[in-house]
Amino acid sequence: MNTLIVSGGEIDLNFFKNLINENKYDTIIASDKGLEILDKLSVIPRYIIGDFDSINQEILNKYLDRKDIEITRLNPIKDYTDTHMALKLALDIKSNCITIVGAIGTRIDHILGNINVLKEALDKDVECKIINKNNEIGLINKKIIIKKDIKYKYISLIPLTSKAIGVSLKGFKYNLENHDMSIGESLGISNEQIEDEAEIDIKEGIMILIKSND
Repeated sequence: MNTLIVSGGEIDLNFFKNLINENKYDTIIASDKGLEILDKLSVIPRYIIGDFDSINQEILNKYLDRKDIEITRLNPIKDYTDTHMALKLALDIKSNCITIVGAIGTRIDHILGNINVLKEALDKDVECKIINKNNEIGLINKKIIIKKDIKYKYISLIPLTSKAIGVSLKGFKYNLENHDMSIGESLGISNEQIEDEAEIDIKEGIMILIKSND
């Protein structure tokens, strides 16, 4: 199941329109204020989840009585963010591919937190990424092959765990062979893919993979 989570951070409207038009999502989950941009485009989510402390209440009220939408109201005093709870919901409904938009904004703590919660999907071997107009962010802990995407000029790798052991890169401007990378290094920033297919291999640990177009 291909699932889209729409959170309440910054979302470029033209980017989001193209995303909706170009992708077939089986399920859409609105996380709190994320419902507002869906409403703007008249896109109906299957699920709405949040403590609803930041959403425009008039917009929320339009959806409360709909029988085709499942609404989960969270206690504002909770251990997890709305985006994290939306991700848990996506995993509970057996999504095998999850895309999150609106998870990048002006709150640095929210951005870092949203990147960290991707580990919950990684632990279940579910593909999950955060995207916005300029970036695609995911986590990796094993060998992967990536196809060259002209949308993204730079590819960066940053350790999430204290160490990433045995990192090998092939098909990049700067390749590596069985190199250990630690938190605090900037070695993996702003690499470029030069082959149509590139390989990233990690023997142990988790890395943040960031594709950027600026």
